[in-house]
Amino acid sequence: MKSYCRGFTLSELLLAAAILVFVLAGLLALFINCLLLNEANRNLTVATAHAQYIMEQIKDTDFSQVETKINLGDWDLDASEIESAPYNLTALSNENIDTIVSQSGNPLGISVTVQWDDRPGRFRSAQLDTLIANYQ
Repeated sequence: MKSYCRGFTLSELLLAAAILVFVLAGLLALFINCLLLNEANRNLTVATAHAQYIMEQIKDTDFSQVETKINLGDWDLDASEIESAPYNLTALSNENIDTIVSQSGNPLGISVTVQWDDRPGRFRSAQLDTLIANYQ
């Protein structure tokens, strides 16, 4: 009686290895893309928190002084100013905060724009707009 030991041929093994490499490369690309997306969303969350922090500082300022202080650049900050007192926040890469008056009068329109480098070569920004009014 003949006993045949059947196994995989070399071509079958190469085909299986190629499929495995292709699937693993796809999973690796997906994992790297998820890491980059997570980093971008974290940066957007930090930028939004910084803009909200500036909005809260503006809200705590006497209404009659807000427009003047904005026009003087009191809330226009670069990364070094963001990280120093009185803010003591962790700045994003090349972060800048620009605050402008979008509408004069009462209510006063305010726009806070945060700009940063998300990754080398990718510049991003986030903007918050609000109206504040003087009620007496």
